[in-house]
Amino acid sequence: MNAQQLIAEANELPLEDRALVADSLLHSLNASSADIDQQWLKAAQHRLDELKSGKVTAVSAQDVFAKIWNRFDK
Repeated sequence: MNAQQLIAEANELPLEDRALVADSLLHSLNASSADIDQQWLKAAQHRLDELKSGKVTAVSAQDVFAKIWNRFDK
């Protein structure tokens, strides 16, 4: 079986099974590491602490995307 045949067959699976296959393939391309996961967790906790303390303020996704689109419109 070649890749195109595999893709065609996978596309016939129910939605939940396709999501499982896609998730598994993505994980195989970007393997997780306990050390990296710990670093991300530490960074996320630090950012959450900054938000809770008021040291930084959140920006809505709508504002972020508007700013990005404005850059491309020029």
